[in-house]
Amino acid sequence: MIFRTILAFVLSAFIFNSTVVAADKPNIIFIFIDDMGWGDVGCYGNDFIDTPRIDQLAAEGIRFTDFYAAGAVCSPTRCAVQSGQNQARIGITAHIPGHWRPFERVITPQTTMALPLDTVTVAETLNTAGYETGYVGKWHLGNGPEFQPDRQGYDFSTVINGPHLPGKYRVAKPSDLKPEPGQYRTDFEADVSIQFIEKNKEKPFFLMLSPFAVHIPLGAMSEKVAKYEAKAKAAKRDLPHPVYAAMVEHCDDMLGRIVDAVEENGLTDKTMIVFTSDNGGLYRRYDYREAADDKVSSLAPLKGEKGSLHEGGIRVPLIVKYPPLAKAGTESAEPSISYDFYPTFAELAGAKLPVNQTIDGKSLLPLLKDPAAKLDRTAVHFHYPHYHHDRPASAIRERDWKLIEYIDGSGDVELYQIGQDIGESKNLAKEKAGRVADLRKKLKAWQQSVNARMPMPNIHYDPIRAGEWWNMRTGKPIDSDSRKRFPPTEKDL
Repeated sequence: MIFRTILAFVLSAFIFNSTVVAADKPNIIFIFIDDMGWGDVGCYGNDFIDTPRIDQLAAEGIRFTDFYAAGAVCSPTRCAVQSGQNQARIGITAHIPGHWRPFERVITPQTTMALPLDTVTVAETLNTAGYETGYVGKWHLGNGPEFQPDRQGYDFSTVINGPHLPGKYRVAKPSDLKPEPGQYRTDFEADVSIQFIEKNKEKPFFLMLSPFAVHIPLGAMSEKVAKYEAKAKAAKRDLPHPVYAAMVEHCDDMLGRIVDAVEENGLTDKTMIVFTSDNGGLYRRYDYREAADDKVSSLAPLKGEKGSLHEGGIRVPLIVKYPPLAKAGTESAEPSISYDFYPTFAELAGAKLPVNQTIDGKSLLPLLKDPAAKLDRTAVHFHYPHYHHDRPASAIRERDWKLIEYIDGSGDVELYQIGQDIGESKNLAKEKAGRVADLRKKLKAWQQSVNARMPMPNIHYDPIRAGEWWNMRTGKPIDSDSRKRFPPTEKDL
């Protein structure tokens, strides 16, 4: 009896230690969807779009209910992911190169046009731990060849510019894969990603897959579009747009192919798969009026959309599957944010964080181990000093409270008890003046600590022309109906 007990103990210890060794340097696959809203998939409440593979990923891993994109548009969040910093430190606070409204009340700050080469990226940090690193899809952190992923620590990269294939794409370390005529983009991105997985299955790898979908202009394969047109007609509903719904399902198919490839190569138990979005979803396209699909998707129950610091613009899905650590079917309501990925991946890989670079993020591994755990911080911050689908603003969420301060000279402020009012329906700023003062003080201190660039009064302010959009590339007005959508108010006049 004693012998059997000892033998059982030794065997269990051996098995446990083998599991630890197998997961010592796990693979990391980071799937980073463009513009997917918090409620666009079934496991976050969508009852229209079919997302069986995303929902299955959530059932097999952990789902985060209060996860935030660091930025309200793509480039800022991408900067945060690569640097581990709030993008305000670097100055990539708008999509590159952005656009502007030269006759508005304030002049918005110029955004940094590329991720600085002296930034130690998450790929460079994982390189030091022996990882092969790959990047597939949209980059949007600098247009010149010197600012592409292969110059920022990625051993392999296929960067694709534009929403459709065939199109312009750039490969570092040439691949024998090329898009087939008429091939849908997410299918090609999955092809390249699977090839990377298969070529590197014998060593630890980090793969970032960043499809252009579900970004506008809307475009999907006809059979999926027809499916959702029929569903919309039967349900008598106009949102989401049938083409947009099809694009979301294309992303679900892409994820399914990646998960299947991991399984087929025997990598499931040693691979962390992360699924998230770069910013909130899009309700209506307001600018670049030509070729626009006006109404795209509903953000309900959230307020706002992409380009806004309300929840609809920054709260996004996050699902993590990693069987050795994350218990299947769990949820975490702890507020977390995009720059948390950097220290999470570094800790998982056993890599040291850069010595001379501030890392604002906190590792999410404690939440995978215990979904009820709390991270060692009290607040997350947001800075979007630009006009887009809202006015320039900064925000702070401190546990249950969220304050949005408009920095367009208006002095407007909004306060929400976000844990009880996810839709931000009741502004408590007047009722809770003390809390407003406290959070504004903390927000200002944070802005100063990161040297956040702020808007300035505009001597050319013209309330009649304030709604005009101008193109940063051409320096010319954009042909749009934005002046109709943003008419001057009595306060402006």
